[in-house]
Amino acid sequence: MATLQKIRNHGALLITIVGLAMLAFILGDFLNSGSSFFNRSRENVGEIEGQKIHYTEYEAAKEQLTEVYKIETGRSDFDEDMSAQIRNQVWNMLMMDYTLRAQAKEIGMDITADELSELCIGENPHQIIRSRRAFYDENGQFNRQSVVGLLQAINADDDENPNLQQAKTYWLYWENAVRISYMQEKYVNLLQHLLKANSLDARFAFDNRQHGVAAEYVMQPYFTVADSLVKVSEGDVKKLYKQHKEQYKQTPNRAIKYIAFDIVPSEDDFKAAETLMEGLKDEFRTTEDIALVVNTNSDVMYDGRDYSAETVPAQFKDFAFAKGAKAGQCTEILFEDNTYAMARIMECGYNKADSVELKAIVEGGEDQELGWFRATDLPKNIAEPAFAGKRGTRFTVAQGMGEQTYEVMEISKPTPKVKLAILAREVTPSSKTYSVIYNQAKQFIVANPTAEKLENAANEAGLTVVPQFNLTANTDKVGQLKSSRPIVRWAFEAKEGQVSDVFECGQQFIVAALTEVNDGDYRSLNAVRAELTYEATNNAKAAYIAQQLKGVESLEAAAEKLGQKVQSVDRVTLNDSRFGNAGMEPAAIGAAIALGENKLSEPVQGNMGVFVIKTGAAIDATDEFVAETEKSLLESRLAYLSYQAMQIMEEKADVVDNRANFQ
Repeated sequence: MATLQKIRNHGALLITIVGLAMLAFILGDFLNSGSSFFNRSRENVGEIEGQKIHYTEYEAAKEQLTEVYKIETGRSDFDEDMSAQIRNQVWNMLMMDYTLRAQAKEIGMDITADELSELCIGENPHQIIRSRRAFYDENGQFNRQSVVGLLQAINADDDENPNLQQAKTYWLYWENAVRISYMQEKYVNLLQHLLKANSLDARFAFDNRQHGVAAEYVMQPYFTVADSLVKVSEGDVKKLYKQHKEQYKQTPNRAIKYIAFDIVPSEDDFKAAETLMEGLKDEFRTTEDIALVVNTNSDVMYDGRDYSAETVPAQFKDFAFAKGAKAGQCTEILFEDNTYAMARIMECGYNKADSVELKAIVEGGEDQELGWFRATDLPKNIAEPAFAGKRGTRFTVAQGMGEQTYEVMEISKPTPKVKLAILAREVTPSSKTYSVIYNQAKQFIVANPTAEKLENAANEAGLTVVPQFNLTANTDKVGQLKSSRPIVRWAFEAKEGQVSDVFECGQQFIVAALTEVNDGDYRSLNAVRAELTYEATNNAKAAYIAQQLKGVESLEAAAEKLGQKVQSVDRVTLNDSRFGNAGMEPAAIGAAIALGENKLSEPVQGNMGVFVIKTGAAIDATDEFVAETEKSLLESRLAYLSYQAMQIMEEKADVVDNRANFQ
């Protein structure tokens, strides 16, 4: 079956993973031995709407999504960023699932087995299923029969077949994704039917758009008033903090500063690498067993590959493809990018194809076109017969627990090739160098045991001090530092002002200092003081400008008093979002409409300054009122509220997140 074959083809390239049964065995061993970490009160990763999320459920979901990513991408070498993405995606999916279940239960909403079946394998499957490339035919079109065939295969009684188990894992993930997505669609549709515009809403919106007024204005920007002319008290700032407090909700977080000690090779490391290369060069030039010498000592393995002018390392291109090049010729030892290297020509003067287009032959099903490959893109047992053949050649290789037949669909035009043996040694820090740099970092901590001392000493030593804010308990890494999750864990165990031990993060030793501990439900007044002071200052400047305008009875007098020009707006309506050239100024728009015709306003406090507005004649549009059209416009604007409700539902959900204890 073609679909199963696609999954099998990916599966042959995947690294074997630790099974869930092994994970359960290990956990059980810890629990039975009375481990304090995995006691009964700490087995749960979290709780959502009263439903406890057990560690094994969370881990199983992570393993499932990891397998799906492997199948969909054909990769198994996931870095820490991808692993973090998988963890977060699993948690978000659990959040959506359990919050939707709770809401659905309250209102009696559900998805029946028949509904789910229709969504997955019906005549018009859900978009999630339709967008899976595993179910595409050779023309790149969705093939429903591929889905049906996959289900028939995985429902067969063959629990010992690893490919079927992998296919089942793949299917169950997307089936669950369809269930959750459709539940969300149902819920959103229900909300959208509740958010309906009536005739009064339609008439009000229409009238607001029709009624307008011409206006002129003078605006005094806040920045033109010196701060020294106004006073802001602590009471003013505290009053604003109280007013805006709900905007300052926070998740408990930490701020740190850190310095890095780069782990780089020492002079002794360079000398050692050079000495090693000098000791090997004669043997490299003369040995008959080049694979043994190279593969024992070089960073570049010798596998007999064919290099073209495009794929050969740039430093050896002129040597390998020089006129008159012969087998056995060698370069001298070259040094580039911290690497000592030399090359020897093993074979040259022949032509070979650069790439080949392959097709997997599927017995009893549709053959699968795999695309174009270079030799280095394929396992050796596939590459050798593929590039040795010609168009139409078929060959069979062992793959997994069975065999797979391939056909060469097309092969590129032969170009000059060379077999090159490369002896290369990158200069890397030795264990002695690691120890020296580690001790430097350690001594720095001993001499500077507080955050203040650490920063001062780092500045004096010319070391860069890097601040990092808003680290939460679930933050996966600090900035771009590799393998830095342990720093986050430390930050939530340390005390403010404390300096850490040495952390190894990739090719750096890191020393951190905890500078802020923010555990309250809201950001503190001091944390937001700067923005509140700015707002309070503008409020004071608005009062100052209004005082300067006291007694002014015309727009021209206001302009003269403030030293500003009179500006105009052709037409202002309540539907506008901008007020002339002044930008987003809703207070000015509202004041202009409220004034009526040919009136002068009092000073109006806006976002960027204080306005004095003079209205002109009313300018009303003469559009025809069509109730249904207006209702449709309003409802389209209200549609976002349904999706916003989903976000609010998750924010308001009763959630306990303990993931940090397991990362």
